[in-house]
Amino acid sequence: MIYQALSLTLRLAVLVSIVLMAIGLPLGYWLASSRWRGKFVVEAIVSLPIVLPPTVLGFYVLVAIGPLSPVGRWYHDLTGGSLAFTFRGLVLGSVLYSLPFAVQPIAAAFASVDRKLLDASATLGASRWRTFWKIVLPLGFPGVLTGFVLSFAHTLGEFGVVLMIGGNIPGATQTVSILIYDQVQALNYAVANRVALLLLIICFALLMLLYGLRGASKWGMWGWQ
Repeated sequence: MIYQALSLTLRLAVLVSIVLMAIGLPLGYWLASSRWRGKFVVEAIVSLPIVLPPTVLGFYVLVAIGPLSPVGRWYHDLTGGSLAFTFRGLVLGSVLYSLPFAVQPIAAAFASVDRKLLDASATLGASRWRTFWKIVLPLGFPGVLTGFVLSFAHTLGEFGVVLMIGGNIPGATQTVSILIYDQVQALNYAVANRVALLLLIICFALLMLLYGLRGASKWGMWGWQ
């Protein structure tokens, strides 16, 4: 039971983090480099999950992907299945909920890159694509790493969003945080303690890894300076 929930949670966190990197890199670069006056609207949308109660976000995602919604009907016509109360629905909801934890560190790291380097690259005839891969991404890599680790750790501890979207189906949508809640409700405090301690150790190890790598980059050990 414990390992089943842990395996599902880790699989969810890995998939969500990968998807968020695919979204966060271009979006973070755009937020860091765009001079559009309405950019603050996009920034507010990205940051909304930080201040929005998880149950509120989970409820609206559930309504948006439910069988009566346009998205739900389209997905059913396409696959014959449903997004609500499935692992795929959990991935979608978790991506939305952890979006700011990936995008904000990436955007901040990209924005901190010296503008003179970008101007010099453009003067030498490099395209924006080449400048991104050769200058912006290497110099902003600590922020990318931070976004990946934070989104991974944040997904591990999700409760409200995954409960609203996925319910509590063992082996399908029951994550570690929901399992802990179940065991507390059943007064199985010993089991809840073991699962909670395991999650605590994993999250603490991830944060130690993150700060250790950031410290290494600060001293130039990884060549990120």
